[in-house]
Amino acid sequence: MKLLITGLLIGAVAGLLGALCGVGGGLVMVPAFVMILGMGQKSAIASSLAVIVITSLTGTLNHMTSDEKLIDWKIVAITGVGAIVAAWFGTDLMKSLSSPALTKVFGVTVIAFGILMLLKKG
Repeated sequence: MKLLITGLLIGAVAGLLGALCGVGGGLVMVPAFVMILGMGQKSAIASSLAVIVITSLTGTLNHMTSDEKLIDWKIVAITGVGAIVAAWFGTDLMKSLSSPALTKVFGVTVIAFGILMLLKKG
């Protein structure tokens, strides 16, 4: 029961922030899976990616049914090709790195992009 409630809460926070900020929810799920659910770093990353498929499809469908046409399908197609290739090789790279190294990569990435966003003008 605890796992059910905790999982639902993590999913709700990740889904909300993913929809608001476009972060896919991994920003919330990976640390929560590791620190709250006690998952290993690699399992947390892989599980988060699987959940992101569901949340991304749901958010995309909601945007598609909206009167506002917010999705730029040209950008989606171009970026998607790059993302597919990088994700394929990135998962192999993730498997080859240690959990402490992955934790550091995740933390540095979050901090770096956070600082860039805070310094962005406009």
